[in-house]
Amino acid sequence: MKKFLVEVCCGSAEDAIRAALGGADRVELCSNLFQGGLTPTLGSVKAVREQSDITLNVMIRPREGGFCYTKTELLTARRDMETFLEYGVDGLVFGFLNEDGTVDVELTHEFVRLAGDVPITFHRAIDVVPDWKKAIDQLADIGVKRVLTSGLAPNVLLALDTVKEMIAYAGDRLIIMPGAGITPLTADKVAEYTGCKEMHVYFTKTLTDKSTMNNRDIFYGSALYPSETNYPVIDSEQVRIITRK
Repeated sequence: MKKFLVEVCCGSAEDAIRAALGGADRVELCSNLFQGGLTPTLGSVKAVREQSDITLNVMIRPREGGFCYTKTELLTARRDMETFLEYGVDGLVFGFLNEDGTVDVELTHEFVRLAGDVPITFHRAIDVVPDWKKAIDQLADIGVKRVLTSGLAPNVLLALDTVKEMIAYAGDRLIIMPGAGITPLTADKVAEYTGCKEMHVYFTKTLTDKSTMNNRDIFYGSALYPSETNYPVIDSEQVRIITRK
């Protein structure tokens, strides 16, 4: 019997539907997962809503490269959030930091207030704060529902002791949800060792779109030159392994 809630990180509406088919309890819908996940399009949110009743959390992150934003970026974030709330999303995901890496308490509180009864997840911005205990205290006081973390490490499997300590420290004040690097083979280990009740995962397989193969000298991406033929999608079968559905 599954002992933890499974949230699947999704980079598109297609991913979200595949996650739902795999038995996911909840999805976090983003765009641009290559850079850690940015705000998804309204179209993708509506497409998920039209095809599935899965619990839908939506990322609010107006750009890559940190979590201390300009006035225009914050206005964009507010307008995106307002629009998503109109379409009945089940949760919102964001993280705001000051230039010194501490939680921007005032801004976070403002966005929590604007969200009303919709629960907030503070994302992995927590993994770069100078004092995670103080950050948890602040977020709990503000009314944040959960915190997504890798335990301040690149891979959560390298920081299970920290995650376990965070869960114990947070207690019933908010949910600590481990993520980053969890596989179907390690999910049970993470849950059993840390005592987590929720888990954030990203399992993919690669598909091929042959429409670009007439000219292999063309790249539409940046200097990293991503494949123009292959693309990742959520692997429903891997999700099903840990959801046992």
